[in-house]
Amino acid sequence: MIELGKVQELEVLREKEFGVYLGEKEDAEASVLLPKKQVPAGTKTGDRLRVFIYKDSEDRLIATATMPKLQVGETALLKVTDVSKIGAFLDMGLEKELLLPFKEQNHKVRVGEECLVALYVDKSGRLAATTKVYSYMNSNAPYKKDDWVECRVYEINENLGAFVAVDDKYYGLIPKKELFSSCHPGEALKARVTKVREDGKLDLSLRDKAYLQMDTDVDLVMKVIDEFDGVLPFSDKADPEVIKRELGLSKNAFKRAVGHLLKEGKIEITEKSIKRKGK
Repeated sequence: MIELGKVQELEVLREKEFGVYLGEKEDAEASVLLPKKQVPAGTKTGDRLRVFIYKDSEDRLIATATMPKLQVGETALLKVTDVSKIGAFLDMGLEKELLLPFKEQNHKVRVGEECLVALYVDKSGRLAATTKVYSYMNSNAPYKKDDWVECRVYEINENLGAFVAVDDKYYGLIPKKELFSSCHPGEALKARVTKVREDGKLDLSLRDKAYLQMDTDVDLVMKVIDEFDGVLPFSDKADPEVIKRELGLSKNAFKRAVGHLLKEGKIEITEKSIKRKGK
């Protein structure tokens, strides 16, 4: 069976001046052309060739010996080469570029941008891309709790957090409570696995364990105090949203860092401010 959007091994059924027709003997009527420039030297009838099946500019099935960057049902990071009235075009490693329709974009993509997409067959029987990749993610990630991973944001949910693709293919979620700075679809991040769920999906954090993160948070708080000319205009009792806006920290992380600085005698706390000692 010849499958659109798949890499397959097919038999050479007929040889022509312009190429060879590939298929299976038991269904010789169903065949696909591999153009002459793609046919390996010395190929003869009966040989089996590994090819990818797609459609040419006239919507005819055609084979290529060039391997694409992804197959139907897979995800990959592809570069935007052009944007037209019908959508964006992506480089999938073949002569013909891949269409990313506007309705399949979770954000407006630009030329030169790299997008995480999945490959699918649309209702008209053509190959197309989508940035709505959640249903294409895998849940068999080889990671365990506290591993650090590379991930890419593909969707922001105001209630749940940021959905990310770990290694561009595994399910991941940075819960809302772990997001202390803004991120956007397409952004690449490093995150720590905080939990591997029973279904194989990963919960992630952008921060290290509290005791390991402390020095970084302490340095950040002192840096922000200096930016306010040595007097931070709120105390450790400030609203969590104020702390998140000014420092990108949770209130608990902020209080831990402030407590550490207070213990070291580097700051003093008043009812409405935090001052660097000696200020």
